[in-house]
Amino acid sequence: MPRSSARKPYDEKRMNMKATKLLHNLGQSLWLDNITRDLLNTGTLKRYIDELSVTGLTSNPTIFDHAIKNSGAYDTAIRERLAQGKSGETLFFELALEDISRAADLFRPTFDQTNGMDGWVSLEVSPVLAYDAASTLAAARELRARAARPNVFIKIPGTKESLPAIEEAIFAGVPINVTLLFSREQYLAAADAFMRGVERRIAAGLKPDVGSVASVFISRWDGAVAGKVPAALNNQLGIAMANRAYKAYLELLGSPRWQRAFNAGARPQRLLWASTGTKDPQASDVLYIKALAAPFTVNTMPEATLLALADHGALGPIMSADGGDCESVLEQLNEAGVNVGALAAQLQTEGAKAFVKSWDELLAVIASKSNALTKGRS
Repeated sequence: MPRSSARKPYDEKRMNMKATKLLHNLGQSLWLDNITRDLLNTGTLKRYIDELSVTGLTSNPTIFDHAIKNSGAYDTAIRERLAQGKSGETLFFELALEDISRAADLFRPTFDQTNGMDGWVSLEVSPVLAYDAASTLAAARELRARAARPNVFIKIPGTKESLPAIEEAIFAGVPINVTLLFSREQYLAAADAFMRGVERRIAAGLKPDVGSVASVFISRWDGAVAGKVPAALNNQLGIAMANRAYKAYLELLGSPRWQRAFNAGARPQRLLWASTGTKDPQASDVLYIKALAAPFTVNTMPEATLLALADHGALGPIMSADGGDCESVLEQLNEAGVNVGALAAQLQTEGAKAFVKSWDELLAVIASKSNALTKGRS
């Protein structure tokens, strides 16, 4: 895909410097999209912080499902909870909060050093609440209180039904990671909910510096159209949609509305790139990392992608503030039959359903492990 001439390579001495460090120096936060008790117990997460410039972490039901299913590291804790009469969702959130709290403590120095701009870890509310604003808000407040760490984001999906919960959570002072955003329009709706919460805090005489990120998912776009568009347009839709959202993000940051809030003490809601692992085996393993390098953004990446990036020695050009050639690419995709508006709604709906499926599988794993450990104890 041709790149806009406005995009310039990031100029830095690259000799003997990992690409992860280069990206960090550019001003983008590298977060790990994974958490397991093994990562914590073996010191691997601490090593990623020290050696690979990782400054935050995200989690979701799928990640915890795989972590608990594929490891015996949780068995002792599960036995203890079972002895206390706990099970199901209650048991899971206790396990998750233990991991999240330990990770938050590892990132606390980053959080303190950056005045709360970075160093965050994220825990998601039950995905079955994606279309229930009142229950989502109640769950977010409860999880935040139980985590008892200042650098814990609660993840709330950016569905239309959850936007009121996002606004209310921000007004209540609960830091939020708005997840499952795909299009510029979905991002703008989430940003508006964030701003309404902030503006209400200002009007009420409350401190408005509530942290938030807006997570735009990338690779699922390309997966959705794989094999349905001309070969020349493969793996271009996700990046084009990201560039469109990035342009809108910068315009918002420069708008009088946002600047009035920031002048009153609010902190910006940063844009976060999610789902940045390459799905196409024919494409670069760091395709989305190099294409989405931009200051004052976050990229949360799977562990394999993080390690692949560490093996590379250079980055490409940074993202263009004007969106580059995204509209031209999207016009070509439209001519190829891709309706991005309809597809964005479909991807968000499918994403919410996929998280519910992972949630159900996670609870099934908890039940299965509980049964096995109970039998083994008897």
